[in-house]
Amino acid sequence: MLTDLALYAALFAAALIAATILPMQSEAALAAMLLGGHAPLAVVTVASVGNILGSVINWGLGRGITRYRDRRWFPASPAALARAEGWYRRWGKWSLLLAWVPVVGDPLTVMAGVLREPFWVFLALVTLAKTGRYLVLTAAVLGVS
Repeated sequence: MLTDLALYAALFAAALIAATILPMQSEAALAAMLLGGHAPLAVVTVASVGNILGSVINWGLGRGITRYRDRRWFPASPAALARAEGWYRRWGKWSLLLAWVPVVGDPLTVMAGVLREPFWVFLALVTLAKTGRYLVLTAAVLGVS
């Protein structure tokens, strides 16, 4: 029982960290738990909640980070920030359906915060994208067609 709790906690943490700007992948942990016989609904739920929460953290960072854009340590150049804003403005909130894509998804969720995407719209689209990805991965791992 305690081992299961630790495994689910580790999956949650991996999924949360994977959704932030820190480098981490959660797919291997999800696949390992599924192959280990854990309940698919529980595995997908824990991974999804962790991953969605990580994206919410990114959105929150985006809401406040631009006040520091003139600082030397700011992580994006003005040109890179302008490109990201232009891309997000072009595709809008629907680009959040790509929040699950490695490398692209994390900056999208930050930019949604920067551009003040309403939280409930952000949450709905990110939830759909992140949960959908884990459902597809679960079906692939378990051979469900």
